[in-house]
Amino acid sequence: MNIALLGTGLMGQALAEHLINEGQTVKVFNRTVEKVAQLQKNGAIVATTAQEALMDSDICILMLSDAEAIQAVLNSIESTAFKDKLIIQMGTISPNETRSFNQYIIERQGRYLDCPVLGSLPEARTGSLILMAGGSDKDYNVALPILQVIGKNPRHIGDVGQGATVKLAMNQLIAGLTASFALSLALVEKEGIETEQFMSIVRDSALYAPTFDKKLERMLTRDFSAPNFPTKHLAKDIRLFLSVAQQLNLETCALEGISQLLDKTLFQGLSNTDYSAMMAGITKGH
Repeated sequence: MNIALLGTGLMGQALAEHLINEGQTVKVFNRTVEKVAQLQKNGAIVATTAQEALMDSDICILMLSDAEAIQAVLNSIESTAFKDKLIIQMGTISPNETRSFNQYIIERQGRYLDCPVLGSLPEARTGSLILMAGGSDKDYNVALPILQVIGKNPRHIGDVGQGATVKLAMNQLIAGLTASFALSLALVEKEGIETEQFMSIVRDSALYAPTFDKKLERMLTRDFSAPNFPTKHLAKDIRLFLSVAQQLNLETCALEGISQLLDKTLFQGLSNTDYSAMMAGITKGH
């Protein structure tokens, strides 16, 4: 299958590498040309424009950072180029933003699937991302063979926008679990309690989540380099969640505190580090 991949940041690169390894023909486009050099060496075809990538594709995947980036790329493509093309949007944006892009594509006689992913670089490289699709049964079934290459058990959540909703709900859990664990760990550290003693109790309790052990070493050593998911992206996703939740008249005071913590972490210059850097925000860098 000929796949166009627009957006080759951290996740886009990892996804492209996996698709190539699975025997797919992948044509990539990124507005920052330097980000496609390694992919070209690994077998990707590099397009000079987003339209060129789209025109040569059976399916076009958008793996861009936010709605503004998506709109900029879509605006660079002539309207007629979308005809009969299936666009799969895999970034984290709001439900209303993805519905707006759906309408944009339909007006140009294209098809659209809202399909954000849960997971990070290891899952993208191994085809084990969790996929949450929103769109028509017809478009989902057309996309399903390639979705099954990207993730082992894709879910068809419902209509366009509902995949985006579930993704925001999952990222809110990421932020909440990480912030809570970092705060508890910081308290234990300050009181001089042995970390492993604390962790053995956590692991034996109903409170345990595997993400605690995944982030433990980073938090203990304060080494947040080589991120799978940068802090700035989680901060963006939480702002999105807050906006959507407030429109739906949900109480968000608890999450507002976590959003402030993320902002403090960003202020420390940790935007491009792993989101476990919230530990530095809690301990003020110590």
